[in-house]
Amino acid sequence: MRFSSIGSGSAGNGLLIQSRDTTLLLDCGFGLRDAIHRLQRASIAPESLNGILVTHEHDDHAGGVFKLANKFGIPVWLTHGTLTMVERLMPKQRGFELHVIDSHAPFTIRDLGVNPFPVPHDAREPVQYTFHDGDSKLGVLTDTGTSTPHIEAMLSGCHGLVLECNHDLDMLMNGPYAWPLKKRVSGRLGHLDNTTSASILGNLDLSHLQHLLAAHLSAKNNHPDLVINCLSSALNCEREWISIADQEIGFDWRDIR
Repeated sequence: MRFSSIGSGSAGNGLLIQSRDTTLLLDCGFGLRDAIHRLQRASIAPESLNGILVTHEHDDHAGGVFKLANKFGIPVWLTHGTLTMVERLMPKQRGFELHVIDSHAPFTIRDLGVNPFPVPHDAREPVQYTFHDGDSKLGVLTDTGTSTPHIEAMLSGCHGLVLECNHDLDMLMNGPYAWPLKKRVSGRLGHLDNTTSASILGNLDLSHLQHLLAAHLSAKNNHPDLVINCLSSALNCEREWISIADQEIGFDWRDIR
């Protein structure tokens, strides 16, 4: 299995997961032309995608999903709650398969097993996912304001982990956002701060972990050095072992062996 980000942050998100002859895209918050360019930069032809999975309805995750799916006939998987919130984005003539999933029920897309799990976020029925191919497990956790025992059970034992580090709490509280937005971002239905993400790591089985990628960093309320300091201290590892998903370039392919 291998995985790569085509961009991560409030301006758009997309994560590629590939195993054998299967390539999936998790979220697409980019315009059609931009999404195609970002996929091609990762050496992925859009028509080769076997599916797009959606975490929730917010534009930085779902805004580009249906244009991409419709142009290239790519199947889409999402929860019923998310579906009710993205009707405005649906094309009048739909040229792709739409699969409504149970947020607790695992399913398979070709060579990849997919396990959705619910998360606390200010969306209708948000989920995150783990992926496995029989040998390796990748976990993704972004867009949640807090952790739960179920989240931590789902993410334990991963070989690769993409973990939200949205904000530094001091930067957020002393930053330019209006107070209601500060409360939303830092609330239990908002986004994970660096310290909370580091504490989540302490509750996981990390014995198989090969790659840790910090994702969904705020451009105004965080800095990569703060993230790396926090996570490397939590893991007692070298700073170089922590990688950052960038808004513009994401991150290159990571191979799980």
